[in-house]
Amino acid sequence: MITLESGQTAQVRKPNARFMLSHPAHLLAQGFGSGLAPWMPGTSGTLYAWLSYALLTARWPALFTPLNWAIIIGVGFLVGVWACDKTGRDLGIADHGSMVWDEIIAFWLVLLLLTPAGGATQFWAFVWFRFFDMVKPPPIGYFDRHLKGGFGVMWDDIMAAFYTLLLFALWRVL
Repeated sequence: MITLESGQTAQVRKPNARFMLSHPAHLLAQGFGSGLAPWMPGTSGTLYAWLSYALLTARWPALFTPLNWAIIIGVGFLVGVWACDKTGRDLGIADHGSMVWDEIIAFWLVLLLLTPAGGATQFWAFVWFRFFDMVKPPPIGYFDRHLKGGFGVMWDDIMAAFYTLLLFALWRVL
Protein backbone atom coordinates (compact mmCIF):
# COMPACT_ATOMS: atom_id res chain seq x y z
CA MET A 1 0.00 0.00 0.00
CA ILE A 2 1.15 3.52 -0.72
CA THR A 3 -0.28 6.89 0.23
CA LEU A 4 -1.18 9.13 -2.69
CA GLU A 5 -0.90 12.95 -2.75
CA SER A 6 -4.65 13.09 -2.11
CA GLY A 7 -4.15 11.21 1.17
CA GLN A 8 -5.84 8.08 -0.16
CA THR A 9 -4.09 4.73 -0.13
CA ALA A 10 -3.68 2.50 -3.15
CA GLN A 11 -2.71 -1.11 -3.64
CA VAL A 12 0.48 -1.32 -5.69
CA ARG A 13 1.22 -4.47 -7.66
CA LYS A 14 4.71 -5.59 -8.56
CA PRO A 15 5.00 -5.98 -12.32
CA ASN A 16 6.22 -9.34 -13.55
CA ALA A 17 5.78 -11.56 -16.59
CA ARG A 18 2.52 -13.02 -15.25
CA PHE A 19 1.06 -9.52 -14.80
CA MET A 20 2.32 -8.41 -18.23
CA LEU A 21 0.73 -11.40 -19.97
CA SER A 22 -2.58 -11.05 -18.11
CA HIS A 23 -3.91 -8.32 -20.44
CA PRO A 24 -2.97 -7.00 -23.92
CA ALA A 25 -2.70 -3.46 -22.50
CA HIS A 26 -0.07 -4.62 -20.01
CA LEU A 27 1.93 -6.38 -22.74
CA LEU A 28 1.96 -3.24 -24.86
CA ALA A 29 2.53 -0.73 -22.04
CA GLN A 30 5.42 -2.79 -20.71
CA GLY A 31 7.07 -2.87 -24.11
CA PHE A 32 6.69 -6.61 -24.74
CA GLY A 33 8.80 -7.25 -21.65
CA SER A 34 11.47 -4.59 -22.11
CA GLY A 35 9.90 -2.60 -19.27
CA LEU A 36 10.45 -5.49 -16.87
CA ALA A 37 14.22 -4.92 -16.87
CA PRO A 38 15.42 -4.90 -13.24
CA TRP A 39 17.27 -1.60 -13.70
CA MET A 40 16.67 1.38 -15.98
CA PRO A 41 13.50 0.07 -17.65
CA GLY A 42 13.04 3.35 -19.58
CA THR A 43 16.46 2.92 -21.12
CA SER A 44 15.66 -0.72 -21.89
CA GLY A 45 12.43 0.36 -23.59
CA THR A 46 14.30 2.94 -25.65
CA LEU A 47 16.88 0.34 -26.65
CA TYR A 48 14.01 -1.96 -27.65
CA ALA A 49 12.61 0.89 -29.79
CA TRP A 50 15.95 1.44 -31.48
CA LEU A 51 16.53 -2.26 -32.15
CA SER A 52 12.99 -2.95 -33.36
CA TYR A 53 12.99 0.09 -35.66
CA ALA A 54 16.31 -0.94 -37.20
CA LEU A 55 15.37 -4.61 -37.59
CA LEU A 56 11.87 -4.06 -38.96
CA THR A 57 13.01 -1.39 -41.41
CA ALA A 58 15.93 -3.52 -42.62
CA ARG A 59 13.97 -6.79 -42.82
CA TRP A 60 10.79 -5.47 -44.47
CA PRO A 61 11.63 -2.12 -46.10
CA ALA A 62 8.62 -2.27 -48.42
CA LEU A 63 6.30 -2.62 -45.43
CA PHE A 64 8.05 -0.34 -42.93
CA THR A 65 8.20 2.78 -45.08
CA PRO A 66 8.35 6.28 -43.57
CA LEU A 67 4.61 6.74 -44.22
CA ASN A 68 3.77 3.42 -42.57
CA TRP A 69 6.03 4.25 -39.61
CA ALA A 70 4.19 7.57 -39.21
CA ILE A 71 0.87 5.69 -39.15
CA ILE A 72 2.25 3.12 -36.68
CA ILE A 73 3.50 5.91 -34.41
CA GLY A 74 0.21 7.85 -34.58
CA VAL A 75 -1.93 4.79 -33.89
CA GLY A 76 0.62 3.58 -31.34
CA PHE A 77 0.30 6.87 -29.46
CA LEU A 78 -3.50 6.62 -29.32
CA VAL A 79 -3.48 2.95 -28.32
CA GLY A 80 -0.71 3.74 -25.86
CA VAL A 81 -2.92 6.26 -24.06
CA TRP A 82 -5.40 3.46 -23.38
CA ALA A 83 -2.76 0.81 -22.60
CA CYS A 84 -0.79 3.01 -20.19
CA ASP A 85 -3.97 4.22 -18.48
CA LYS A 86 -5.20 0.65 -17.96
CA THR A 87 -1.80 -0.67 -16.87
CA GLY A 88 -1.20 2.24 -14.51
CA ARG A 89 -4.58 1.70 -12.84
CA ASP A 90 -3.96 -2.04 -12.57
CA LEU A 91 -0.49 -1.49 -11.07
CA GLY A 92 -1.74 1.20 -8.68
CA ILE A 93 0.75 3.80 -9.96
CA ALA A 94 -0.29 6.01 -12.88
CA ASP A 95 3.19 6.22 -14.46
CA HIS A 96 4.92 3.09 -13.24
CA GLY A 97 8.53 2.71 -14.37
CA SER A 98 7.80 -0.61 -16.07
CA MET A 99 5.53 1.15 -18.58
CA VAL A 100 7.84 1.93 -21.51
CA TRP A 101 5.48 2.12 -24.49
CA ASP A 102 5.77 5.90 -24.20
CA GLU A 103 9.56 5.69 -24.71
CA ILE A 104 9.11 3.29 -27.61
CA ILE A 105 6.66 5.47 -29.52
CA ALA A 106 8.60 8.67 -28.83
CA PHE A 107 11.95 7.20 -29.88
CA TRP A 108 10.43 5.69 -33.02
CA LEU A 109 9.32 9.25 -33.83
CA VAL A 110 12.87 10.52 -33.32
CA LEU A 111 14.30 7.79 -35.56
CA LEU A 112 11.66 8.36 -38.23
CA LEU A 113 12.42 12.07 -38.44
CA LEU A 114 16.21 11.63 -38.34
CA THR A 115 16.30 8.86 -40.95
CA PRO A 116 18.43 8.39 -42.91
CA ALA A 117 20.92 8.77 -40.12
CA GLY A 118 24.09 6.86 -39.43
CA GLY A 119 24.84 4.89 -36.31
CA ALA A 120 26.64 7.77 -34.60
CA THR A 121 23.69 10.13 -35.10
CA GLN A 122 21.28 7.48 -33.85
CA PHE A 123 23.50 6.90 -30.80
CA TRP A 124 23.50 10.61 -29.93
CA ALA A 125 19.75 10.76 -30.52
CA PHE A 126 19.42 7.92 -28.02
CA VAL A 127 21.62 9.73 -25.47
CA TRP A 128 19.84 13.07 -25.82
CA PHE A 129 16.37 11.50 -25.78
CA ARG A 130 17.21 9.63 -22.55
CA PHE A 131 18.64 12.85 -21.09
CA PHE A 132 15.49 14.87 -21.83
CA ASP A 133 13.24 12.03 -20.65
CA MET A 134 15.06 11.66 -17.33
CA VAL A 135 15.85 15.33 -16.55
CA LYS A 136 12.48 16.62 -17.78
CA PRO A 137 13.42 20.27 -18.45
CA PRO A 138 10.53 22.76 -18.67
CA PRO A 139 7.86 22.29 -19.88
CA ILE A 140 8.35 18.49 -19.87
CA GLY A 141 8.40 18.38 -16.06
CA TYR A 142 5.25 20.51 -15.93
CA PHE A 143 3.42 18.10 -18.24
CA ASP A 144 4.74 15.12 -16.28
CA ARG A 145 3.34 16.55 -13.03
CA HIS A 146 0.04 17.94 -14.32
CA LEU A 147 -1.19 15.69 -17.13
CA LYS A 148 -2.58 12.51 -15.64
CA GLY A 149 -3.62 9.13 -16.97
CA GLY A 150 -2.46 7.51 -20.15
CA PHE A 151 -2.26 10.78 -22.08
CA GLY A 152 0.10 12.27 -19.50
CA VAL A 153 2.28 9.15 -19.56
CA MET A 154 2.58 9.35 -23.34
CA TRP A 155 2.84 13.14 -23.75
CA ASP A 156 5.95 13.90 -21.70
CA ASP A 157 7.95 11.45 -23.84
CA ILE A 158 6.67 13.06 -27.03
CA MET A 159 7.99 16.33 -25.59
CA ALA A 160 11.37 14.67 -24.91
CA ALA A 161 11.36 13.52 -28.54
CA PHE A 162 10.57 17.09 -29.63
CA TYR A 163 13.51 18.45 -27.59
CA THR A 164 15.81 15.81 -29.10
CA LEU A 165 14.71 16.70 -32.63
CA LEU A 166 14.99 20.42 -31.89
CA LEU A 167 18.56 19.91 -30.68
CA PHE A 168 19.46 18.09 -33.92
CA ALA A 169 17.77 20.77 -36.03
CA LEU A 170 19.75 23.49 -34.26
CA TRP A 171 22.96 21.48 -34.62
CA ARG A 172 22.39 21.14 -38.38
CA VAL A 173 21.85 24.87 -38.95
CA LEU A 174 24.74 26.08 -36.79
